[in-house]
Amino acid sequence: MTEVTAHEAGLGIGELARLAGVPVRTVRFYCDEGILESRRSAGGHRRFDPAAVDRLRLVRRLRTLGLGLPAISGVLAGRLSVGEAVAAERAAVDAELTSLAWRSASLRAIEEAGPAERAARLELLAAVAGGRAAYDVLVAFWRRTFGSPLPDAMLSMFLSVAVPEPPAEPTPDQVVAYAEMVTLVADRTLVRRYVTRARADRDTVRDESALLAGVGAACELARPLLLAGRRPAPGHALDRFVAAHADVRGAEDTPAYRSELLAATAVDRDPRVRRYWGLLGRVTGEPVTVGAMHGWLIDALDRSVTDRR
Repeated sequence: MTEVTAHEAGLGIGELARLAGVPVRTVRFYCDEGILESRRSAGGHRRFDPAAVDRLRLVRRLRTLGLGLPAISGVLAGRLSVGEAVAAERAAVDAELTSLAWRSASLRAIEEAGPAERAARLELLAAVAGGRAAYDVLVAFWRRTFGSPLPDAMLSMFLSVAVPEPPAEPTPDQVVAYAEMVTLVADRTLVRRYVTRARADRDTVRDESALLAGVGAACELARPLLLAGRRPAPGHALDRFVAAHADVRGAEDTPAYRSELLAATAVDRDPRVRRYWGLLGRVTGEPVTVGAMHGWLIDALDRSVTDRR
């Protein structure tokens, strides 16, 4: 009799369901999924330890927050803390909301377009799967423009100014601008021009990181000139730009070298590149992008070479 009583001890499925506040079918489901453990009585009925009540309550609460069974199993098995599981779910929800915001802005962009523009805009936006996918395309493009691998910190710094993060709550104009940026870098002729220059730089540039840092310093000197509405012209900013290129190539700043440098930067004067930086400004709201500063310096170089002729 004692053995029978010990074997029958514990909670029946109906009592567990009542204490945890769930239907009996829910308890059966979690048992079948391996979330709850039970044993069989002599009569073949499920019996549960009293701890199953708290376990089932925790499962119910986590399910109410939207956590899936794999995450809940991880919590119950001790592989994840509740905080870790909830943080992962929140991150997934945030990503989903960002995706939905992008879709909503895309639909609004098509909805708000005039009849003549709507077909082209539909084609443009349909070619871009979403903000994160578009971001990855832009990153892949710019990675290919360097002749030599950059240190991670330097590459991250460049990408932070060349590839904007997709806005969490984009406007229709931002989505259209971002999609057009992707279309521009997908142009194979533009890719080939950058790859050709990268190969040439691989043979002539001693330190790509130093070049990037020097050009960045020159861009910062050009920033206030652009903000003041100054037209591209020779000066300290241009001298710093030319010096950055000359230093890593073991050259001197001479009229002949400036002509060579102007030819080497031809791809940066490509209308598609200029368009890219203008679109980036529409996405980020920056009054002056690094691309605009760089373009100003190249135009100043062009003027410097032309004036000497």
